[in-house]
Amino acid sequence: MTQPPDDRRFMALALSLGARGQGRCWPNPAVGCVIVNNGRIVGRGWTQPGGRPHAEVVALAQAGAQARGASAYVSLEPCAHIGQTPPCATALVQAGVARVVTALEDPDPRVAGGGHAMLRQAGIAVQTGVMAAEARRAHRGFLLNRTEGRPALTLKLASSFDGRIATATGESQWITGPGARRMVHAQRARHDAVMVGGGTARADDPMLTVRGMGVAAQPLRIVCSRRLDLPLGGKLAQSAGDVPLWLCHGDSAPEPARAAWEKLGARLIEVPIGAGGQLDPLALLQALGQAGLTRVFCEGGGALAASLLMAGMVDELVGFTAGLAIGAEGFPALGAMGLDALAEAPRFSLVETRAVGGDVMHCWERA
Repeated sequence: MTQPPDDRRFMALALSLGARGQGRCWPNPAVGCVIVNNGRIVGRGWTQPGGRPHAEVVALAQAGAQARGASAYVSLEPCAHIGQTPPCATALVQAGVARVVTALEDPDPRVAGGGHAMLRQAGIAVQTGVMAAEARRAHRGFLLNRTEGRPALTLKLASSFDGRIATATGESQWITGPGARRMVHAQRARHDAVMVGGGTARADDPMLTVRGMGVAAQPLRIVCSRRLDLPLGGKLAQSAGDVPLWLCHGDSAPEPARAAWEKLGARLIEVPIGAGGQLDPLALLQALGQAGLTRVFCEGGGALAASLLMAGMVDELVGFTAGLAIGAEGFPALGAMGLDALAEAPRFSLVETRAVGGDVMHCWERA
């Protein structure tokens, strides 16, 4: 169905506003809302840190009395259930808006069309499905959490032109330039959590924090280590009490290691072991989804990345490719995937390509 140009314009603004809450409002969705009266924007809002107040409440507060008779553009169906706050659908009714335009129905069983029904019962005109495809992409993590019980997963790989992440001696700093590294920090900030495998944690001793951005709160840090054989004197251990750290491990992780990490302030999540003796990728993501996460940014290493790809758990690929070649003796970006035929390889569709400093960033979505 053809959508009025103004509906698309204001919904595009609502989606862009909602993106400001990404990484800071889980387990709630990062919703955007725009209130328009006689063609003029009188209120704007997005889901605030911690998930409250919701976008509609923020926008209505800004609009005040001008919300009466106005149109509200919301990137996801307004909630209809009473949680820590009253339903947003009720707030829209009480404010006297005349029309509500949404992009998607909320699949959460507590809502699932109930918000739209509540608005219609109050005599408010409701238009749904405006920029639905764009909204599904923006809300992918929340939608997956509610429908499949797992967060959306973005896999980031930074490599040389020939797909290597280090030389044969292990030297890796820096393959990509400062522009690409800054972009990675910006992407970390838009996710609920940053995740790496135990091998990366041991080899690089990373902090996994957002730096140089002035963020109010850091994303969670997740390390997947089957045996919890991680350095207790490293940066992750030293900062576990300051920046949230979750450690996903198998049942073989020794009790002394568990006790030591819990004493440092880390949260431990036991995950079943899958094929190949590694943490089961689906069980891993479902555990993170059950904990409330909607968006996870994985930065490797190679074995973890390969297992997630082969399990079909990667929703978006982000690659940073540098203009240098290291050769076959270097470390590959991906571990072994056991493929015998191209038809078995996971396929992705190109979404965006751009130059970032002296490197190339390319983004792909699961086909």
